[in-house]
Amino acid sequence: MLKAYMVLSIILFSIGVVGLISRRNIIVMYMSVELLLNAVNLSLIAISADLADSSAQVISLVIIAIAASEAALFMSLFVVLFRNRASLDANLFDMLGSKK
Repeated sequence: MLKAYMVLSIILFSIGVVGLISRRNIIVMYMSVELLLNAVNLSLIAISADLADSSAQVISLVIIAIAASEAALFMSLFVVLFRNRASLDANLFDMLGSKK
C-alpha cells in the first residue's frame, strides 16, 4: 500500500513542479506550490502509517498550519498586486521596487 501512496505523491509532486515552472499566472503558481506541499504531506503520512510512527504525522500537521498561514498571506498579496497592476502575470512583478 505504501508504494501506491508514494507513486501518487510523486505524480502530484511532478504536476506541481511542471505547473510552477510552466505557468506565469501567480495564482496558478501558488496552487502548484500548494500541490507540492500536499504531495510531501501525503508521502509523510504514508511513511508514518507504514512505520507505525506518529512523528511524521505531527510534521505534516505543522506543514498544513504553515500552508494555511501562507494562503492568507498570499491572498492578501494577490489583492494588492492586482489593485496596483490590474494583472497577475508574474512577468510584471520581476523587479523589486520597480515603478508602475
